[in-house]
Amino acid sequence: MLKKSALAYLFLVFTGLISCAQKIESERPSPPAQARCEFSSGKTITVGYSSPRMKGRQIFGELVPYGEVWRTGANEATTFVANETLMTVGGVNIPAGTYTIFTVPDRDNWILIINKHTNEWGIPYKYQSEELVRVPMSVARVASTVENFTISFDPTGESCTMNMGWENTQAWVEFTEKNTDLFVSD
Repeated sequence: MLKKSALAYLFLVFTGLISCAQKIESERPSPPAQARCEFSSGKTITVGYSSPRMKGRQIFGELVPYGEVWRTGANEATTFVANETLMTVGGVNIPAGTYTIFTVPDRDNWILIINKHTNEWGIPYKYQSEELVRVPMSVARVASTVENFTISFDPTGESCTMNMGWENTQAWVEFTEKNTDLFVSD
């Protein structure tokens, strides 16, 4: 009986700790967020990130310096999960798997870094040797201010455009399905 009581007590303590940890994460100043895109074939991309707020600060060029690797959000590094092989607009294959993404913002262009090293806090960035690819991103200024850093997707059948917006900047890159139906002759 004492053994059952001890197990029940440990279960309650463990459950309470998990509940507190989840509550603490959701109450962070930069709360967790997720974006997901599903292709017409059922392939998916899921991005998990923390969404920092502007809070009256100048973001790009100040808080997030131009020309330096940024964790693309806050807290832990942003995750990128592809359930099947994809291609970027540049024709680079992204094998199915879990990755970490970073960006290098600049005033007129950004670079998306997809890295094989996962479970990373974010910065300092020290995993260049594990980069899968660096992909150029398109960038534009937006008229209305974006208070919360946001990642979203625009699906269009066989492609998903990943958008990143914050302050007065919008950056994007397109992912397409890898076409495995192409005939290749010898």
